[in-house]
Amino acid sequence: MATAIGSIHQLGYVVRDVRAAMRHWTENLGVGPFFHFPDAGIVNTYYLGTRTDARIAVGIAYSGDLQIELIQQLNPEAPSAYTEFLSEHGEGLHHLCHFTTDYDAYVRRFADAGVEPYHWGDAGPQARFAYFPTEGHGGSVAEVYESTLHGDFFAMMRDAARDWDGTDPVREVTL
Repeated sequence: MATAIGSIHQLGYVVRDVRAAMRHWTENLGVGPFFHFPDAGIVNTYYLGTRTDARIAVGIAYSGDLQIELIQQLNPEAPSAYTEFLSEHGEGLHHLCHFTTDYDAYVRRFADAGVEPYHWGDAGPQARFAYFPTEGHGGSVAEVYESTLHGDFFAMMRDAARDWDGTDPVREVTL
């Protein structure tokens, strides 16, 4: 890849069971609390240029300033980057993510370097995401995420992790 992603704000893991993965991270690694989105509500999603109805459940927590995202696809029959990753690599680190308020500029930077997203969509208003291939890196890819409206919510999650005493390890969030 001829362009740099910028600061890494998130590590995203694809898992088969997000509840089991959140339990592992809280109990064995001391990372938490997790904010669990049982249906993350991604829309207008495309995989390899074709619209897909992939639905995901997500768990998000912080370790210091680094966001940890755990992703389980709820309908594995729908084509997506997540099912592709699971079939080729099993569970594990899927992406390194950069949060930006200038999504279009980042996507253009990749396009100028000859790299097009292979999976992209919307995670809500002003919350677009795109995954870019990074050949030769064991399956992990680069993600750019538009965080225009999520900054305060992410800060709340980060603050919850700083003060977390191990209680209430999973907090349900409905959209």
